[in-house]
Formats: sequence, structure tokens, C-alpha cells
Amino acid sequence: MSAMEPEGTRGPSTRRRRRTVRLRTLLVMLAVVPTLAMGAQVVVTADRLLEQSEHLRSDVDTGERIGLPLYTLMTGLQAERSATAAHWSDPGLPESELTARRAATDRAAAAFRRAAALGGAGSQEADRRLLEIREGLDALPGQRERMDSRTGYPDTTVAYFNGLISQVIRFYQDAFSHTEDGELTQESQVVVSLFSAAEMLAQQDTAIALAGPSRELSASRFAELLNLVGAHRYLYDQSIAPYLPPEDAERYARLVGSGAWQAKTRIENHILSDHKDLPSGVRLPREVTGWSTTHASWRTELEALNAARTKGLLAHGDAKASALETEVTWLIALSSAGLLAVVGVVAATTRSVLRRLRLLHDRTVRVADTVLPDVVARLRDGRPVDEEALPSVRGDRDEVGQISDAFARVVAVSVDGHRELAAERHGFGSFAAGIASRTGNLVSRQLSLTEELQDTFGADEALLAQLMKADQLTVGMRRQIENLLILAGGEVPDPHTEPMRVADLLLEAAAEVEEFRRIDRQALDEISVEPRVISQVSHLLAELLDNATRFSPPRSRVVVRAELVADGLSVEIEDRGPRVSPERYAEMNARLHSAPPYAVLAEEAHRLGLFVVGHLADQLGATVTLRRSVFGGTSAVVVIPGRLLVPTADGAVRKPAPAPAPVPLPARRAPAAVPAPAHDAARTGAPGKAAGRARHTAADPAGDRAAGPVPQRAEHGAAGDEVVRGDAAVRPELVLHPGAALPVRTTRPRAKAPSAGTAPGGTRPPLPERVPQTHMAEELRNPRAGADGAGARNGGTSAHDRAEATPEEVADAWADYEDGTRKVEAELRQDQP
Repeated sequence: MSAMEPEGTRGPSTRRRRRTVRLRTLLVMLAVVPTLAMGAQVVVTADRLLEQSEHLRSDVDTGERIGLPLYTLMTGLQAERSATAAHWSDPGLPESELTARRAATDRAAAAFRRAAALGGAGSQEADRRLLEIREGLDALPGQRERMDSRTGYPDTTVAYFNGLISQVIRFYQDAFSHTEDGELTQESQVVVSLFSAAEMLAQQDTAIALAGPSRELSASRFAELLNLVGAHRYLYDQSIAPYLPPEDAERYARLVGSGAWQAKTRIENHILSDHKDLPSGVRLPREVTGWSTTHASWRTELEALNAARTKGLLAHGDAKASALETEVTWLIALSSAGLLAVVGVVAATTRSVLRRLRLLHDRTVRVADTVLPDVVARLRDGRPVDEEALPSVRGDRDEVGQISDAFARVVAVSVDGHRELAAERHGFGSFAAGIASRTGNLVSRQLSLTEELQDTFGADEALLAQLMKADQLTVGMRRQIENLLILAGGEVPDPHTEPMRVADLLLEAAAEVEEFRRIDRQALDEISVEPRVISQVSHLLAELLDNATRFSPPRSRVVVRAELVADGLSVEIEDRGPRVSPERYAEMNARLHSAPPYAVLAEEAHRLGLFVVGHLADQLGATVTLRRSVFGGTSAVVVIPGRLLVPTADGAVRKPAPAPAPVPLPARRAPAAVPAPAHDAARTGAPGKAAGRARHTAADPAGDRAAGPVPQRAEHGAAGDEVVRGDAAVRPELVLHPGAALPVRTTRPRAKAPSAGTAPGGTRPPLPERVPQTHMAEELRNPRAGADGAGARNGGTSAHDRAEATPEEVADAWADYEDGTRKVEAELRQDQP
């Protein structure tokens, strides 16, 4: 995605990336979620177990605090009930037994009240039973008083005791019924059955006591007695004996096997079989008279069994509570250890996965940022590629390994594609270089032929002018062919063997440009360039000068300055072209420092000059920077490294050659001889030897200029002038006629054949002098109406040099600028494929 992509297209993707959860977070969540779930489950289980343990502790506390005193109260009430029934049936019995039973009941009731005052029973039902028991105990004194005064009926008193004892048994049933432990629930049911069976025996004893000495009972009481006998036997056989623990089962077996229990059983059997029905009721058999003695014998054992089972139940409940607390402790410990193990495993796994992913990421980044660019660069340069530096397929079966192998295959495919593209690029480059080389040879032969024609037919002014134009176009063609050779990876041949002065180098570069007349050269320091890079530097400067002349107004000047700086030689080319944005400058400077693919070259064929400059700058180690000029145009700064510079051979600034005498112009464009300037010797590579020449022609545009001497003029900074520091002298390099432009163009040294046009004595015929403005378009040569005549275009003061300009002059200047712009655009369209 480019930096200039609109926000609307970039925003959703950015938001999606921001919403992406990191893998580390996902792995941590993968560890945290199960851990929290397990922790929550452990907490819930531990809380439930602790709650159950707390309930058991509460039940045990209630049983020890209230249950045992309440059991003593129940046995006391049962004993007092039997004694009260006996006194109802036999008033002559002594009061001592009844008084003792009442005292025991009162002590048990007081202990019960104290225990109940310390706290409730732990459940609403049990608390309600305790309240009913306390209310029943409150009514006990009234029942005793009625019995002592023998008011009322014995059945009422017995029913009172039966109801109160029934509330006590129900308390035990309610107190242990809410436990969640099945074993304790079963044991509590056994205890309640023991209490119920004991109550049935106590009621049976009360019924026999109500019979008194007469042994007579009403039919209803006898029926209750029979039910009591059958019910307590069933409870002991079905609901108690099978569920007693081993120690209590052994105690029960001893009780049942005792003589007293056997006597009880015989008496009950006699009651069932030997009773006698009477009109008023039933008479019990005589064997019932031994009931009281037998009952006193097994009653103590039965109460001990009931008390032991009650205490066993409480002890078992306490053990269960301790076991639950221990289970909670182990649960927490094991769960914590398990959670720590899970966290450790997940952490180790996460670390391992992240480490492998980090290694994969680092290797991927290294391959993407370092290895692949190096491979591409090596393939582009034709160098061998280190295959070991590329990732290889390892055949791992895990997911990370599969991703690594997939990336290795992608890299392999990419490298193969780049290798194929590099092969095609090098092949095309070699093909283009071969074509360019052969075409360059043909162009060089054509230049040689053109020069021979110039030497042969130099007397024909019109033909010589056409040959000069063909020569200039051929030179431009040769530079374009050299551009192709450079872009194809070849090198420009350099025949120079001696260093060249910077002034001569600027002259040679300017001669390569079609609009050379608009170039002002200024060599501010005396230095020379090594011969092996002269052609490259000249070509680089020629491309920049050509670009500056093409994209600046037709009448504007292009200035090239050369001076020594800290890093070497600085050559600045400044034009008056259109404004360029900073972004565009940054783009062009980037193209100057990177070799573009052929696809970019094809798309921007009209900008090949920048690419050529970049290639040459890379080969020379020079830097080229395009920036905005203070005049609004573009300034190209070339810094040639100091290692490519050498001092001038003679160590001093060369003096200019003597100015030639003015040459009179013929009336009809007759050729005029102009001596070659002194600096032509620089083209040969050795001072003082001329292997090529610069051609200067002039012609009168009107064709009827008067013959006579033309005065010399030398202007500082004008076309063809050169400013040189070193001898504190400012001198003109060439002799110029008024209004003449310097057609500066040097050709690279090439072999020359003898010319047929050589003058007698071995000298060449004089070359005709060019007439200013003869090369210009017709609309430029003919001034528009209202202009300042030929003086504004032929060396006189122009409209821009005056303090003010008329509207007509401004319109003419703008029209000239538009014509030049259209000309440049037409040439650019012709250059495009």
C-alpha cells in the first residue's frame, strides 16, 4: 500500500488489523479460561463441602448440646409416666418412687432448658419442636397437680406424657433429616427407630401399670397394648437390628439374648394368648405381675443401647464433618497443584510456540529484508547466489514447521522467478548492448563520413550548413545510442589518454546538446579530470544540459558552473524551467539513485536521461541532486569525487590565445576563414595536438550586410565566454561577432581519412562563419509588429533589459515562450515509443 493511498481505502484495513488479537493473548486466554473454570468449580465444590461440613458440625453440636439432655428428659418422662399410671391404678403405693421420678424429670428438664437457651437447633422444624417441648414442660406442674388431687382421668395424663415424648422423638427426626449424607441419614433413622421402639416399650409398661392389681384393661387399652407389642417387635427386627453398626449390633444381641429380655418376651406372649375377655374389658394373665421386675432388668440395657447409638451417631457426624474438611483441604491442594501444572504446561507451550514463531518471524524478516534483496541484487548483477542462505524445506509435521516450509517454498518460487527475470534482463541487456555497439560503430562511421564531406565540400556554404546540421543530429543520435548502451549495462568507450581541463570538459559536454547556443559555461577553478572517466562525466553533464535546455523557455539561458568543493568538483547546472513540486524533486532524486526495471523504463521512456544520469553517477561514485533554483527553475548539482581529479599538467592557468583579426563579411554569404581556437587541442588528449576541431560558422541573416571589419566583444558570462580563476584574469575564450552565438560542439577523437578538399600546401580550406539566428524558426527571425526591431533579438537591448516593457512586447515574449514549449512537447512525443 503506497503512502499516498486515500484514507478511505486504507482505514478499514487498518481497523481490521487493530482488531486482530495477538497470538500471545489467545494462548494466554486459552490457559486462563480453563484455569478460571477449574478454579470456579473447585471453589463451588469446596464451598458446598464446607457448607455440608458446617451443617454436620451444627447437627453434632445440637445433638451434644440439646440431644443428649433431651434424651435424658425423654427417659425421665417415660419413667414418671409409668409411675404416675401405677399411682392412678393403685393409690396405696408409696410416694417415694413417684417423687424420685419427678425429681429426675425436673433435673433433666432444667438441663434441657439451659442447653436450649444457648442456641437453636439449626433448622426451623427443630426449633419449632423445641418450642413445643418447652411449652409442654410448662404444663407438667399442672398435670402433676391434677394427678395428686385425682381430678380428671388417667388417660388424659398419659396422653399428655405421650404427646410430650412424641415431640422429643420428632425433634430427633427433624434435627438430622436435613443432612446431605446418605449414611448419616440412615443412621439417624435407626436412632429415631430406637427411640420409637423404646417409647413403645415404655407405653407398654405404662399400659400394664394402668391395669394395676386387678390386671384389667379396657378393650381399647388392650388393643393399644397389642399394637405396641407387635410394633416394637417389628421395628427391632426390620428397622433397627439390620442397620446397627457392629459394636451396637453386638450390644443389641446381648440384650435380646439376656434372661430379662426373654422373660419380657414370654410375658408378652402370655398377654397375647392367655388374656381373658371380660364384659368390661380384658383381664391380663397372671404372668404380668413379673413385668415390673423384668422391665427394671432390661430397661437399663436398652437405655444404654439407645444412648450409645445416639453418641455413635454424633461421633460419626463429627467424623464426617472432619472428613469433609479434610476433603476440602485435599481438593484445594490438588486443584491448586493441578491448576499450577496446567498453567505451567500452558506457559511452557505458549513460550515454546511463541519462541518458534519468533524465530520464524525473525528468519522471515531477515530473508525479506536482507537475504532476498541481496539475492535479487546478485541476480541483477549476474553474481552467484548462496543457496545455503535461503530457507529450505525441512518436512516438519507440526503447524509452525509447515508454515516455515511453506515460506521456504514461496521464497524458492520467488528466487526462481527473479532468477528467470534476471536471466531475461541480462539477455536483453546483452542483446541491447550488442545492437547499441554495432549501431554506435555505424554512427561513428557516419560522423567520419560527415567530417570528410565537410572537409571536401567546405567551399559550398549551403552544403556545409546542411552537413553541419546533419553532424549535430548524428552527435545527438550517438548520445542516445550510448544511453541505450549504458542502460543495458555496458560502458561508454573512452579513447582519452590524457587528463582534460574542466573548462574543456564543459565545452565538450555543451557541444553534445542541440541548443548549445543557450549554454553559459563558467569554470571557476583550474582542475583536470582523469582520462578514464572523461567520456562518462561528459555524457552525464550533456544529459543534464540537454534536459535543462529542453524544459526551459526558448530564450532563457542555461548556466553551468564548475568549482572545487570539499568533496571534489561541484558542477551546477541551473535553468529557468517551470516550477516543480518538492514531491516531484524527491521522486526524481530517488530515480537518480536506483536502477529501475525495464518495465519502468518502458513506461517513462521520455525520462531516460535521468536514469542514464543515475547509472553514470553510480559508476563514477558521484552524487547528483536536483533541487529548486533561486530563480524558480531547477538546479542540478553534480559532485565528482576528488579521486577522479588531477591537477592541470602545467600547474597554471592557461592564457588565452591571441584574438584573431576581424574577418570582413562578404556581401553574399561568402565563406570566411576563422582560425581554430586555442582550446581545441584539449580534444586530442594532449595539449597542443588537434585530433578534432570545433566548427564556427556565421552568415548574415539579411544577406546584404556591408563588408568591413567587425569589432570584437567579450562579455562576462555571455555565451561562449569562460571565467577562470587562477591568474586573476577574466578573458574571453573565443572571438565573437556582434549578435553571434557560439556553436560549441566537440567530437570524440576518431580516425580521419585524407580529405579531398585539402588546400594546397597541406592546409584545410577556411570554414564559413555562421550567421546569427539563421538556425531559428521563421517566426522567431521576423519580429512582430510593435517589437523593438532587430536590436532586441540581434544583440541590442531587449525588452527585458529595459526598465519597462510595453504590452505588445510582453505578448510577444509570451507567444515566443508558448512556441518553444510546444516545440519541446512535440520533440518529447517523438522520443516516446
